Amino acid sequence: LLLRDVEASGRHTALVLAIGPGEDSRIFRTSDGGRTWAEAFVNDDPNAFYDCMAMYGDGRHGLAMSDPVDGKFRILATRDGGRSWAVLPNDGMPDTSTEYGFAASGDCLVTVGRSAYFGSGGGLARVFRSDDFGLTWTASDSTIPPGEAAGVFALAFQSRSFGVAVGGDFSDPADGVDAVAVSVGGHAWTSVGDPAHLAEDAAFLPGRHGALLVTGESGDVGGTSISADRGRTWTQLSPTGYHALDCTADGSCWGAGSGGRVASVSRR
Repeated sequence: LLLRDVEASGRHTALVLAIGPGEDSRIFRTSDGGRTWAEAFVNDDPNAFYDCMAMYGDGRHGLAMSDPVDGKFRILATRDGGRSWAVLPNDGMPDTSTEYGFAASGDCLVTVGRSAYFGSGGGLARVFRSDDFGLTWTASDSTIPPGEAAGVFALAFQSRSFGVAVGGDFSDPADGVDAVAVSVGGHAWTSVGDPAHLAEDAAFLPGRHGALLVTGESGDVGGTSISADRGRTWTQLSPTGYHALDCTADGSCWGAGSGGRVASVSRR
């Protein structure tokens, strides 16, 4: 199995998502800090491929997102902390027959407050928003160029009113042009500064107003960059990139990359 997303909702409770077609997409849950795991969901549709999941702040509600089935992204939901999951009706999902998600970062779907967001690529590169726990969605242009291997790879929110979408093109990983967009309010997105590499994931630095990190790797090309002004300008910290990134409340940030690489960046 390919484990690509982990969501912790307490010291002892966490969920992990395995990705892939059909039964390769699964969700496991632990309530004892990882000593034992229960299989909470197994995908039985060969046309579905789950990319990422996210829990809401209440610890009970959560969503997982699959590439389109019958022309629309499929949304899976839990209301009991991940113990059980059910596929939501797709009446409230726009047509997305030319789009798909990217499963590398685990942050192609995120939540903030009562809102959920996910990003797409392929024929279009859009950001989708739901304010009713995944039942209905609206789509906005991300300003990140779409393509066969291009689009929105991840999202992050500093607050309910300010978020960032990042992406790029895996077929041209040294091109960071238009790879970062920001939103005030979560409805419309605006392109900002360009890092020197694609951005698979992003994270805001706690306690640093508007400061954020982006990172990404594809083959031999990668990089990790920092912005102190909400993405308008970028400074490359390292030519080494990672697939996934997260920051903790104490200001430390962690990246996980290919080959089992793990790194931390600490605020000084």
